[in-house]
Formats: sequence, C-alpha cells, structure tokens
Amino acid sequence: MRRGLRVDINLDAAGYNLELIGKRVRGAPVIAVVKADAYGHGAVELSERLLHAGAHSLAVAFVSEARELRDAGVKAPILVLFDRDEIPTFLDLSLTPVLHDLSSAKAFDMEAGNKGVKLDVHLKVDTGMGRMGFNDEGLSSLMEALELRNINVTGLMSHFADADLEDSKFSLMQIEAFSIIHDRLAEKSIKPLCHMANSAASLSLPEAAFDAVRPGLALYGISPFRDKDYGLRPVMSVRAPVLALRKMPKGKTISYGRTYSATRDMVVAVLAAGYADGFPRSLSNNAEVIIRGKRAPIVGRVCMDLSIADVTHIEDVSDADEALILGSDGSETITAWDIAERAGTIPYEILTGMGRMSERRYS
Repeated sequence: MRRGLRVDINLDAAGYNLELIGKRVRGAPVIAVVKADAYGHGAVELSERLLHAGAHSLAVAFVSEARELRDAGVKAPILVLFDRDEIPTFLDLSLTPVLHDLSSAKAFDMEAGNKGVKLDVHLKVDTGMGRMGFNDEGLSSLMEALELRNINVTGLMSHFADADLEDSKFSLMQIEAFSIIHDRLAEKSIKPLCHMANSAASLSLPEAAFDAVRPGLALYGISPFRDKDYGLRPVMSVRAPVLALRKMPKGKTISYGRTYSATRDMVVAVLAAGYADGFPRSLSNNAEVIIRGKRAPIVGRVCMDLSIADVTHIEDVSDADEALILGSDGSETITAWDIAERAGTIPYEILTGMGRMSERRYS
C-alpha cells in the first residue's frame, strides 16, 4: 500500500467558498493564495478550479511554486510574494514579483532594461506586520521605486498582523496607514491595484477590501475565527486505513514510552497515520477519530507511521475499515480547528501537514 493518509478534496466546495468571499467583499477581485501547495490541497488542481470559479489571479510564495503552475499550463497572472532570486525567471515565466525594498526594485528594473521589456510588479508596504515591505522611513524609497523606468507598478499591497482577533483596533490602524499611502499615490495620478485583506479581513472588515482581496485559508473552507464559520465549506477530508486490530488485556501498555495502560480489556485499531504523515505527535493520548460513525480516542503515543485508537465500544470493526481523521461522516464531525486546538497549533499547519504528504483524490 502507498504510505500516508487518504485525502479527499471537494473542488466544488472551493468554488463555493470563492463565490461566498466575493459576495462579502462586494465583488472585489479575489487574488487566490495557493502557496504551500494550496495549503496542502494541491496547487494545480485548486488553481484551475478557483480560476474557473472567477478568481482574478493567483499568489504563491516562491518561484518554484509558480513554475509548477506554469508547467501545468496555468496562464493566469501569478503574484510571487517573497522570492527575489532568479530574476530572469520572472521575465521568462511572466510572473509578477512583490518588491519589498528599493534595492530589489532596482535589480528587477535593471534586468528588465537589459532585456528591453517592462516588467509588471507589486510593491509591498509594512503597515504593522513588521516583517517585509517599505516602512514609514522608506516611503521616499517607495516613491523612488515608482519612478524606475523598466518596471510598471501595477499593484500596491500590505498585510495584516492580527485581523483574526476580535479586537480590530490594530487592524483599523493598519487600514488607515495603507489608506494614507493609497491616497497619496492617487494625488499623483498613480492608481495601482491596492490589496491588503487576507481571509480574516475579507470576512470581517469590509473597509479592508480596497481594489482586491487576497484570501487563503477561507478558500479552503476554514474560517480564521474559531467560533464563526461564515458558511464556508471545508474542502479537505482525511482518512487513515485500519491496518490491524489487537486485543489488549487490562494493564497492558501501549506504544512508545508506555504512556497509556489499558484500563480494561480493550480492542484497539492500529491506524496508518503518523507524524510523518502530518498527524501531529502532540495528539498522543489527546485526539479522537471517527470509525463506523463513532468517536474513538487515540491511545498511546503517535508514532512516525502509525497511531492506535480504542475501538472497544465499536461493533464489527475490521481491517477493511477506515478512520476519519478530519471531516464529517454525516453524524460526527472533526474540524481542522478541533485538531489544531488539541495539537497546540493552528488550522493552517494541520491542512498543510496532512495534505502534502498524502494521497489526494479530487471530486
């Protein structure tokens, strides 16, 4: 058998989520973020579906991700958020770089000039994330970048630091800072496509929409807000085969470190789900899966390749069954938020971890 979890991807749900976001931002163009293999969902397949559903363009983190899309025949505009190496490749593949400082802008300007072309770029300003982008001290540099002859500044962007918090005070300050720059450019008749809103802002801060929005997580059906799903439809569900059933007498210890002792005579199922497959080790003795419509707790430590679930209370379990790790079987549901909270992390890490190492099936 092929190692790893079995991941089912519902492409129609992705299209629905895109349309839902579009309605919330009153029709603003959606730049679909498909970095990290579309958050573990498959960059090529999700990009094609999202573009078919009306996405304005795509955004990835690095050139290698953009190259995969171009090699697969994706012709839509692709924004590269962080990479500034391989400058000739941007020109060869018709990619749009996001430039964070004047030195990068000059380097791209020089390469475009050497090839006798004009390259479309987006500039990023730091309004409070404190990570990358032209900052307050660098606004003169931003204006200088706008004057370079061989790059065409078609976009201006920023990024929220905590738009997923209930307290939106800092996000509103960021919006104000970005608006000041936006208005200053408009006074000079410079009108690039301005975009700032991530998933959280797209769903909850209509004033952040500007000319376009840039959601990621919400496209895959997961709300950035734990207790409000906004009607999004999860795109990914995850299952693991049952490899074996074992009878465990009372007092028998289970898995590495003997952290679990059977509290009664038990039957356990060995699952093909380990931390190498994105099922976090922190779920040891601290998670549930769904087998035959019932919840089964994980007992003992999660191993590299395997996990063990208590199925004593579930009738007729066999090695032909599967354990639902993420998703719904109609009666029981386990969400990415459920897993993330138990694992001490965020849904982004759960999706990318489980999705990228697994066998994916699309419907």
